[in-house]
Amino acid sequence: MNAVDHLPLAPGQRIYFASDFHLGAFPAEHSREREQAIVRWLDLIRPDAAAIFLVGDVFDFWFEYKHAIPKGFIRFQGKLAELADAGIPITLFTGNHDMWMNQYFTDELGIPVFRQPRSYQFGEKRFLIGHGDGLGPGDHVYKQLKKVFENPLARQAFRWIHPDLGVGLAQAWSRRSRVSNSKKGEEQFLGEEREWLWLYCQAVESQQHHDYYIFGHRHLPLDLAVTPSSRYINLGEWVSARTYGVFDGTTMVLERF
Repeated sequence: MNAVDHLPLAPGQRIYFASDFHLGAFPAEHSREREQAIVRWLDLIRPDAAAIFLVGDVFDFWFEYKHAIPKGFIRFQGKLAELADAGIPITLFTGNHDMWMNQYFTDELGIPVFRQPRSYQFGEKRFLIGHGDGLGPGDHVYKQLKKVFENPLARQAFRWIHPDLGVGLAQAWSRRSRVSNSKKGEEQFLGEEREWLWLYCQAVESQQHHDYYIFGHRHLPLDLAVTPSSRYINLGEWVSARTYGVFDGTTMVLERF
């Protein structure tokens, strides 16, 4: 398993970060186009990628039954397998849409899957990386729902539903989500008192220093100062913006594919 907690970068190497692909989101043809774009992006970054972090909501829905996984996304999974077999460390974080990941990617591809933010040391810089759902103040209704969804009994109950029905219900729910119904440019900066992830970063920074806080979930590319020596980077999404983060050993920047 290619878990990377500390990574010195050789000259010319970079670490790449992306989140919120929402593969499988309605409509299906848009999801297929997005998958093809993601595969092209992975091919583009392959030559200089020291590591790749996929920071949650990679899938619009994901559930691992004992002997089955959701249909589709085979081009994306095949590309991950190719990169992992080539020795590029890949790390997955679950998001609020794909929190029911289990061991499939670890067992089949050697890709570790994490559910909570984790600290990393890359070169001389310290990172805190996670999806971001349920962090910081506010969003109390979702926080209660997340406790239910993460309950082992809830997972077991859903597993008893036949995949045809269970995945079908999830896809019907997806049609009502903000991903399926959002318009380009709809997400806006909410201001200092309502950007909960930014406030979360400030709270963590008061206890332990990180140079960069890397999150997704927000669907808005952001690069905000937490303190004069630390920054909060939100990776945006791939439904319309196709933004991602790049760290070259010294500086972290947002780019667009």
